[in-house]
Amino acid sequence: MGAHQQTTIDTIRVAVADATRMNGELTVTALKRACSNFNVQTLTSNSLIALCELRASQPDVAVISARLEDGPLTGFRVLHGIRTVESKIPSVMLLDSLERDLVVDAFRGGARGLLCRRDSFSALPKCIRQVHNGQIWVNNLELEFLLDLVISMRPLKMQPVGGMARLTQREREVVRLVADGMRNLEIARQLGLSEHTVRNYLIRVFDKLGISSRVELVLYAFSGSEGNATMKDGSSSVALS
Repeated sequence: MGAHQQTTIDTIRVAVADATRMNGELTVTALKRACSNFNVQTLTSNSLIALCELRASQPDVAVISARLEDGPLTGFRVLHGIRTVESKIPSVMLLDSLERDLVVDAFRGGARGLLCRRDSFSALPKCIRQVHNGQIWVNNLELEFLLDLVISMRPLKMQPVGGMARLTQREREVVRLVADGMRNLEIARQLGLSEHTVRNYLIRVFDKLGISSRVELVLYAFSGSEGNATMKDGSSSVALS
């Protein structure tokens, strides 16, 4: 019989910044009771001091209330401040309500998870573990807000045809291979170029055609008779990177 192997659970260091010192201590106590492998500390409720404490302690996960003692949305100051730290701290934001703008701003600010105070407390330890494991904690409503943002920010552009005439022969070859579903490395091998050179060709193509993504490039290539003639045929997959 070999030696008995004991399974160890890595300790997750969690720092909590809540609206008041009392709220923070209550959250810390509840988290310690819920999870034996949580090492939890409470931070000062003032946003500027809490940010300094986070930078000094470098916890594995930070739980930040949107409302701190110096204002209703000052938790966002802490969230944005964390992004400037060289070793970024994964963060969970606590909101009083799931208002669309607050949800979007929390994720824009760098939050990896988001919880409403109306949610069951049992969700918080699960959220912390998931964020610590490098994942995102988001519910369906929050995800819908984020998808709406992506769609509204910059819709795919269907440029008028005619721009292909501005491309060199080599640039047209690159466009054709992109539309054939090839990635940059495959295009480089096909044309006997370096991958860096292919990227430069695509940058120039994007600039000449007024587009900014491979998807837009393929849409452009198939948007009219000129594009169709250049692209061989109408059946193609799209390489996104």
